[in-house]
Amino acid sequence: MKLAIQLGSATHTLELSRVEHKVQGTIDGVAVEADCVEIAPGIYSVLIEGHSFEASVEPFGEDLRITIGGRELAVQVRDPRKWHRNHSASASSEVRQNVLAPMPGRVVRVLVALGETVKVGQGIAVVEAMKMQNEVRSPKAGKVERLLVKEGRPVNTGETIAVVA
Repeated sequence: MKLAIQLGSATHTLELSRVEHKVQGTIDGVAVEADCVEIAPGIYSVLIEGHSFEASVEPFGEDLRITIGGRELAVQVRDPRKWHRNHSASASSEVRQNVLAPMPGRVVRVLVALGETVKVGQGIAVVEAMKMQNEVRSPKAGKVERLLVKEGRPVNTGETIAVVA
């Protein structure tokens, strides 16, 4: 799989393949190999050249939020195949943004109200999975146009929690 990712102002090229828990490929032409195991939904144990770390990966709008050692990174992933498929999409698709559940669980708190104005990264709801609570945040600034969950309700991975316009 060949991808372009943007990390801050830098764009990097990745070519990766995965066989079981081994990930091999190149990052900007430099060969890499890692052992990577998903230990919980969205939580990975990674071993690279004898160094071990834990990474949390969660969807953030159309991008990813990756947390490693307490440091949070916003990563934009550009799959050329997806870009070609979506290139002709109308501008109105960018006006509204679905806020999705990153994993299956139960909504323990709804942090916003319908019609409320939210900022980028503001908490929308808290989803509990495997006794861990995860705040689901808004991927964009705007108004909560639809709120599709209630406290105590179960959600599935990728289920729309709210729509921000």
